[in-house]
Amino acid sequence: MARPPRELKPNYCYHITVRCNNREFKLSRYECREVFLYAIKKAQDKFNFKLYALCIMSNHVHYLLEPEQPEDPPLRESQKSKVKSQN
Repeated sequence: MARPPRELKPNYCYHITVRCNNREFKLSRYECREVFLYAIKKAQDKFNFKLYALCIMSNHVHYLLEPEQPEDPPLRESQKSKVKSQN
């Protein structure tokens, strides 16, 4: 059974964790991390969210962010760019 969608609110900070597929260590190389940071910057420019903290581990990423509008999908953009760069 699927979990109900989260109710996101404006002016709230959210801690988000994103894993690499199959828990693989895709972010171990410096070049991969640089591409990922570039993708996050592009998403931040597009969706204008506040990024308070970012921790890139070798197989997952932690974000602490505040979206301007709760329905904005800022992370979807950075995830799409990361996947495109790895394929």
